[in-house]
Amino acid sequence: MIRAWLGQHAFVFIQVLKRMLFSPVTSLLSALIMGIAFSLPVGFYILLQNIQVISGQVVVTPQMSLFLKQGTTAEDADTVRQRLQGQEQVIDIQFVSKDQALLQLQQNGGLGDVVRSLGRNPLPDAFVVNVQDEHAELLNQLQTTMQEWPEIEFVQFDSVWAKRLEAMLNFGRVIAMLLFTLLSVAVIAVMFNTIRLQILTRRDEIELSKLIGATNSFIQRPFLYFGAIQGLAGGITAWLIIALTLPAINDELRTLADLYAWNIHLQHLSHNDSISLLLFSAWIGWLGARLAVAGHLWQIEPGL
Repeated sequence: MIRAWLGQHAFVFIQVLKRMLFSPVTSLLSALIMGIAFSLPVGFYILLQNIQVISGQVVVTPQMSLFLKQGTTAEDADTVRQRLQGQEQVIDIQFVSKDQALLQLQQNGGLGDVVRSLGRNPLPDAFVVNVQDEHAELLNQLQTTMQEWPEIEFVQFDSVWAKRLEAMLNFGRVIAMLLFTLLSVAVIAVMFNTIRLQILTRRDEIELSKLIGATNSFIQRPFLYFGAIQGLAGGITAWLIIALTLPAINDELRTLADLYAWNIHLQHLSHNDSISLLLFSAWIGWLGARLAVAGHLWQIEPGL
């Protein structure tokens, strides 16, 4: 029984592939249209994923930088540390000496030649402080209090950019989801219309099949396979479009990144994301075919 069932499905699958190969231009155009539709939101998703990786998995915990005045001693730094430890809102404290800051600037800032040409180190000692994410009024009050300490030259919030970037990423994810949904609906509509035309074209064949006792399940099977295969082809096309365009984008992006001493390289979809794309595209094609079959196949009856 199972072997017969598998044999029937294998026979239908092969017949559908043969019909698609008999009209290669139409099949390729359909796959290309679906591939372009899928590649737009997928490309946007890849961009968002890479931005999040580049940003170092953005941390939105409020962070303050306390820059000490020039000429402060180690005892002054210890005094500031003790005051920070006495603040309830402070979670973590990290001391960055001016020599360490200069070294980091030389290594990561792309200003090595400029730093080496300096006669002395102009950077101050600093504390990097992580604080609890509370109301803005409390954080502003804490900043004002720290600013009044005699050893402190300037207090800067470092988490504002992180929150803005996180908000932009969340907004981008919503846009990507909406774009993916709208284009998926468009692909379903295209597949629906394609299957509807096939049903109308093969009306006589369907009527004859029903006359000799074929069930609706048997008759609709080729159309469902066609939709799933066409959707899978669209997913593969989208994957290839992204794979072919990413090198060109990375070449231009590398030129821009070199100007700012960044290390940016857009990565393709991961293995799991690639499988998800192919499975989803096949399901979208199957769904469009299923809706078309459900809406039109029952209307065809022998003698009508």
